[in-house]
Order: sequence, then structure tokens, then C-alpha cells
Amino acid sequence: MLKNNDFSDIVFGRRAVKVFDENFKIDRKEMLEMIGEATKAPSSVNMQPWRFLVVESEEGKDKLRPLIRFNVRQNDTSSAMIVVFGDMKCYQKAEDIYSRAVDEGKMPKEVKEELMGLFMPEYKNFSKEKMNDVVKIDGSLAAMQFMLVARAHGYETNPIGGFEEEQIAEVFGLDSEQYVPIIIIAIGKGNYETHESTRLNPEEITKFK
Repeated sequence: MLKNNDFSDIVFGRRAVKVFDENFKIDRKEMLEMIGEATKAPSSVNMQPWRFLVVESEEGKDKLRPLIRFNVRQNDTSSAMIVVFGDMKCYQKAEDIYSRAVDEGKMPKEVKEELMGLFMPEYKNFSKEKMNDVVKIDGSLAAMQFMLVARAHGYETNPIGGFEEEQIAEVFGLDSEQYVPIIIIAIGKGNYETHESTRLNPEEITKFK
């Protein structure tokens, strides 16, 4: 159950928090609940290519620390560091995803078969560059939703892009060809004075035709 349903507060009150209460830990049941809520985000043909690595133990954080450059404070004080990966072979779960939709009465079997016949050949033949783009776009949608969900649960987050992308999968025993890192999200109880940041005006970044 979300603790805060104030949309304006969740979205417009979000800040990047870099220091957390190091004595507070989020239990795994709630972490999985938040991840489940985050994965309601959209993805291309519902392939859900996001994969989550929750680094919460001291051992895990010790492994992560050398890979996160200037983001050590977040690592050492957060409840967890969530590494969001994109699965370059996400299409391998297509049959499972679409079969569940049929079993749950959300999709007729013939629609499943038609859709699978349309997109599966394309997905399997995507270039590495194209698939990389797909999983990073979709994974970013889930990452943003996770940060908003976390705030609704009473937590703060900090999205981190500064880390050793080429090393992080293998350090945690993952296939670096299959799992590409997208972003790291520090999460916990905020213990840091934040301030508002400036945004460009919509007129400066928008064109109408």
C-alpha cells in the first residue's frame, strides 16, 4: 500500500538526495513491492527488459564502491543501491509474458500468436546497437517510475550515471554481453538538506509546427 497519494508532492517534491540514514534498512518484502510497482511502467511490446540488482549488504557495497567514482556517500549511507540493467535477450521471456496474459484472460490466444509472429522475428534480428537503445529507453522508464514509487513509500532516491559501466555486470557475476547497465539508484531515508534546481523554461525547449 502506497503511503503517500499526493501526486504533486511525489513528483514536484522529489529531489536528488545524496546522504541517507545509514542505520535504516528497507526490508526485502517492501523492496520487491516497490519494484513490482515500478514495473508497471510501459515497455516496447511489453518485453519488460529491465532487470534489478539490489545491492544492500556490506559485501555487495564493498564490491560496488570502487565502481561508482564520486558517488561513495550514497553507497555507504543508503539502504540499498539499485542497479538497473537492460536484458539484451529480453525476447527470451516473450512466450512466458504473453502466455501469462492469455492464462489471466487479458489477451485472446489468437492475438498472442499474431503479436508474437509480428515482433519476435524483428527482436531476434535487432542489431546490438538497436537492442541497446530499446532496453535503455524502456529501463529508464522503469527507473524513473521506481524513484516516484520510492517517494510514495516515504523514501528518497538519487539517480547515478557516473559508474564503471564496462565492469559492473561481471563484478556481480552477470553476463556483460546480455546485461547492460542503465543507471544506479540510491534509496533510503533522506538525511541531507536538499535545494531546488533550476529548469529551462518550456518555451526554450519546445517547438510547435
